[in-house]
Amino acid sequence: MKIIQEYTLKELKEMMDALSVKRFRAEQIFLFAQKYASIDEMFVVPKELREKLKQEGFTSTPVTILKDFISKDGTIKFLFKLTDDNLIEGVLMKYKYGNTLCVSTQVGCRMGCVFCASGLDGKVRDLMAGEIIGQVLAANKYLGGGLGEERKITNIVLMGSGEPLDNYDNVVKFIKLISSSDSINISQRNISLSTCGIAPKIYKLADEGLGITLTVSLHATTDENRKQIMKIANAYSLADLIEALQYYYKKCGRRIVFEYILSKGNVSEADARRIASLTKGMICHVNMIPINKTPESPLLPASQEKTKEFFETLKQHGISATTRRTLGSDISASCGQLRRKHLSNLSNY
Repeated sequence: MKIIQEYTLKELKEMMDALSVKRFRAEQIFLFAQKYASIDEMFVVPKELREKLKQEGFTSTPVTILKDFISKDGTIKFLFKLTDDNLIEGVLMKYKYGNTLCVSTQVGCRMGCVFCASGLDGKVRDLMAGEIIGQVLAANKYLGGGLGEERKITNIVLMGSGEPLDNYDNVVKFIKLISSSDSINISQRNISLSTCGIAPKIYKLADEGLGITLTVSLHATTDENRKQIMKIANAYSLADLIEALQYYYKKCGRRIVFEYILSKGNVSEADARRIASLTKGMICHVNMIPINKTPESPLLPASQEKTKEFFETLKQHGISATTRRTLGSDISASCGQLRRKHLSNLSNY
């Protein structure tokens, strides 16, 4: 499969040259693809050229919305279907400053974090850059959005199923394409990439020179505790992770966001002090996350009293912190829940 959205306008023009087709056809195809029209819907493109594209294995709609679920708080959960019938998820969250879409980067995940449903069945495959783009363009079209200032999707978080840095090349390609002035043009400053902490890839990402926000799943302040909930901690210690993040911060100069689940065993005052020590020399923010309980997770939520003490200690040490607002809890909006539920229902037929 070849996805049109994976090609720049320049590359499409070169393709038209190779086909002995006038270059303005590339501009037409590119524009229709960014609006997420199928090849058959590109009515101004000659039928002969459309058929040629399909014969060569091209598609401009690699992702379709199989189902949508609308929460009482306005959050929309999408169940996306890929051309090979695999399923992924996306979540549209509406804020005062715009619409944020959470996209997936893999079908499933192999990281095995105990708090995340998307990794329970392991990784099936990586998503192509065009399949990640397809989620954004499909959601934008769903909302009636156009291109440029008319787009409805204003922010992107790479925080759906999958570990973005485990699909490094496709994810970096996606960021560069989606932020291109020729395309839907979402500023890299409005894109956040969430990782469980693959240290070598953090160094590599720093050298890309991107303007994105890096979000890191911390969730514990000792190697012993982190290993109990995140398999990645067996490969890279906290020292390894922090060293990579210090490099990233010095190279990019961008604030780093730490995700931190509020569980019973990781919100002591000592944990807050260790966070201050670990992040010394970096401008950072701690995003405290109430547990979205899944049946398989062994984690228990922290008490309100302990959470308050934890927050106050962070503040005393000069650490910026907020509690993430829980959205879409009535529509299984956390990673992987909807896909597993749908697959389970299919297996019961």
